[in-house]
Amino acid sequence: MALPTHIRQAPTPQELEYITGEIIVAIEPLFRMEKVRLVSGVYGPFRPPIKTRVPLWLAQSLKLKRKCRIVPPDWFTVDFLTIRLQQETSQVELSKMPFRYAEISKVLLDVAPDDIMDPDKIRILLKDIREARQAKCRSLLLGLDGSYLPTTNLCSMEISEIRLFFSRAMGIIEKLTLEAPQEDEAMSDS
Repeated sequence: MALPTHIRQAPTPQELEYITGEIIVAIEPLFRMEKVRLVSGVYGPFRPPIKTRVPLWLAQSLKLKRKCRIVPPDWFTVDFLTIRLQQETSQVELSKMPFRYAEISKVLLDVAPDDIMDPDKIRILLKDIREARQAKCRSLLLGLDGSYLPTTNLCSMEISEIRLFFSRAMGIIEKLTLEAPQEDEAMSDS
């Protein structure tokens, strides 16, 4: 979204999804072609059923034209996501997830649900993981002090969501911290 810098708060989910398009994924092409030279690199050769690695935006485009099958990442399974959901609900800290898991998941579930085993279950697990992680992010923000916020294992979408609140809160805490010593000095001088 092209907004002036004083209005722009953080990247929108659509902008994060666009940025995610550069992530390399595996596809199984359904056509034959030699290597393709693009600005972002050289990809191919495309020979079914041999897998090849391409940027997500190219995989998305080929999938929409029914020219490939997208191979989901290793972490995009019911078993992996079930384990992560159990960790999210049983541990205090955030579990380790791929940095752009939310954006990749959205693209794959929107464009290639037929390439994913049990997409409805995966969609539900991702929603539950997201809700658990959002609750943990809110509790992290409650523990905000003027110098430190533990942000281990935050993902890009979560960082984008809390960025505005966090930066404003840190600004207010800084002002309060600077004003407090001045008030103490004024009281001791009286």
